[in-house]
Amino acid sequence: MRIHREGTKILILTIAILFILDTLILMNIPDTPVNNAIVITTSIILFLLVLQFFRYPHRDISRNDSYVIAPADGKVVAIEEVEETEYFRGKRKQISIFMSPFNVHANWYPISGQIKFLRYHEGKKLVAWHPKSSTENERTTIVISQGSKVEILVRQIAGALANRIIYYPHEKDMVRQGAELGFIKFGSRVDVFIPVDAEVNVKINQKVKGRITVLALLEN
Repeated sequence: MRIHREGTKILILTIAILFILDTLILMNIPDTPVNNAIVITTSIILFLLVLQFFRYPHRDISRNDSYVIAPADGKVVAIEEVEETEYFRGKRKQISIFMSPFNVHANWYPISGQIKFLRYHEGKKLVAWHPKSSTENERTTIVISQGSKVEILVRQIAGALANRIIYYPHEKDMVRQGAELGFIKFGSRVDVFIPVDAEVNVKINQKVKGRITVLALLEN
């Protein structure tokens, strides 16, 4: 298990803040073994809680042009046919993955191809399961084109606790299935929009793993 590079500055800042707080607290309470243990133990627990946000596990991937793999860890909270209005302006199947504070927060490309469209939107901090979060929260929309037949849209959506959305691609970049797309600091949601004729391979409330779980099968 590695620590993601997006966590380096935050972890260093967390250590510095906890060190200062511990010093101030210990200077102003009786110097006893019990008090010292409580302060130090509390700081260790707080640091570990922040640290777990930036876990980055090693995972093997079996790449397949017919697979749409999960771009994030989490739980499937929506599978529905919708009208996608930002890029496709037509019907698509939407699969939404909710990332809890205890999930890995890195995001990966669900298919290989070329970045056809990329937009970043500033927005609100609605809770991730709010119906309007996908159109009003901070978010990125990334469309990956797999030749002339298939285009997949991935939308990173910040939630009430999310600090910042990180995305790595640029338009026209060639990307590889399972490579790192970005990171959502302190979690939220990722929506995937697939063709209506794609075969969904997951169920509501199913827990999925990024780079591993096959969300859908494409008609190639």
